[in-house]
Amino acid sequence: MAEVTTRDGVCQCRRDGARWLGTGPGGGYRHADAAYNVTVPEGFDRTDLAAYVDQRRRGAGFEIVGPGLLTGVDVTHARCARVGSVTAVATVGLSNPATLPLEPSGSDGTDGTEAWRPGTVNLLVVTEHALGDGPLAELLTTCVEAKAATLTQIAGVSGTTSDAAFVGTFPDGAQAAFAGSATAVGASARACVRDAIRASFTARYADSEPPDSVDGARHGVVTNRQTDVCRPRSGEHD
Repeated sequence: MAEVTTRDGVCQCRRDGARWLGTGPGGGYRHADAAYNVTVPEGFDRTDLAAYVDQRRRGAGFEIVGPGLLTGVDVTHARCARVGSVTAVATVGLSNPATLPLEPSGSDGTDGTEAWRPGTVNLLVVTEHALGDGPLAELLTTCVEAKAATLTQIAGVSGTTSDAAFVGTFPDGAQAAFAGSATAVGASARACVRDAIRASFTARYADSEPPDSVDGARHGVVTNRQTDVCRPRSGEHD
């Protein structure tokens, strides 16, 4: 099973021989024995993000090279959950929540900012099962859906403007063809994400209150753009 360690503002999720799929600037498919979640300081403005992750990883004494996520949340608030073949670790902060109303106001301006911000709800999830490219992408979808469902219930928002995740597989494990919510891998991942997020949320806001609305947050975003909805063209031949 994966081992999770935090030290000097860096959280390492280690599983020797793992293959990862992640979002964000350092995302994509990666072979690495570990993935990281790194706390950044207030006012962080570095753009060489991969180099920064490596710098912080080495500074914390972690020798294994691997992809990393960045967060404004102190990784002392990271929490893990394990069940079946899956381990998940989460950090949760809600200074930049994002909502998607069903009845948008139709504002024409941008809904957010092009400036990069460190992710505030970050996930590292790894299974002992072997997943191909498609099932690994399905696992990422399953975990993001579980994140959104959990945050909606505990905080009233589905996420933040900069959430990020890495999911990992052990290629030498038992093969799994699917990783959706009805599978053993997917169900374990959903449960682990739910409980890791709940625990990190509780730790992060043990001594303070989370924003009670997007308007009350430091960097809240509401997606108010309206779209043109239509039916697909008929498949009949011209």
